[in-house]
Amino acid sequence: MNIISLQSAVTFGHVGNSAAVFPMQRLGHEVWPVYTVNFSNHTEYPSWRGPVIAPSDVAAVLDGMSFAFSEVDVFLTGYLGSPELAEVVFDTVQRIKAANPDALYVCDPVIGNATVGSFVGEEIPDVFREQLIPLADAITPNHWELALLTGTDLLTVGDTVSAARNLCDRALVTSIGAYTDETLGMLDITPDAALLVETPRLGGNVVGAGDLATALFAAMQDQPSADRLSHLAGTMFDIVSVVRERDLAELPLVECQDLIVDPRSRFTPTPV
Repeated sequence: MNIISLQSAVTFGHVGNSAAVFPMQRLGHEVWPVYTVNFSNHTEYPSWRGPVIAPSDVAAVLDGMSFAFSEVDVFLTGYLGSPELAEVVFDTVQRIKAANPDALYVCDPVIGNATVGSFVGEEIPDVFREQLIPLADAITPNHWELALLTGTDLLTVGDTVSAARNLCDRALVTSIGAYTDETLGMLDITPDAALLVETPRLGGNVVGAGDLATALFAAMQDQPSADRLSHLAGTMFDIVSVVRERDLAELPLVECQDLIVDPRSRFTPTPV
């Protein structure tokens, strides 16, 4: 597949496109990255430097490659820092789908997480809810983001499935941990089924893990949902296990690249 990935980028470490591009390439896809920021490192370090790319410049990059929109199979977006950038995304999705009606838009509505809360401007949830998610073919919120976007408590797995389907009929919902202290779950939701996979809980927040999960989901859109979710869960568990075992500050994507293609761990999804 040909994938445009519009996300942030860092020189040191793995978040945004710096967590997404290599794994999608390792799975055999052509990936065309478009950057929204170009930082030295992610912002949970004590300091960082680098420019935020102006929405007009992001639009110029996309416009310059519009000749290839008919070849795009997946358009993936992650963190968006402003409503103006969301307008660029909105326009680009429409142009890509006009050039190739079979192209998929995968929207990761990056807002925050249960550990740190929201790390975006207060207007961004409405931008996702009202402008971009209605255009999306699939969304990839974490459990906390889904609750925020739908204004519901999501007390059960059924609640979570229903909430996701109220936004989009295809979704990957990550970081489902409210129902047990021992496992962490992910849901792969399609119009016909909802599958849950659970892995042992490893604890803590790993920066970039959500970006990696979304990238794997986007890159495996051509696979059956059960195979996709099993593979995704195995890769995420194996790589985060290495992070925990060695107390790493970043995802070891290059070192663990074989786990992206062929995870050691296998988890069986179950219908819900």
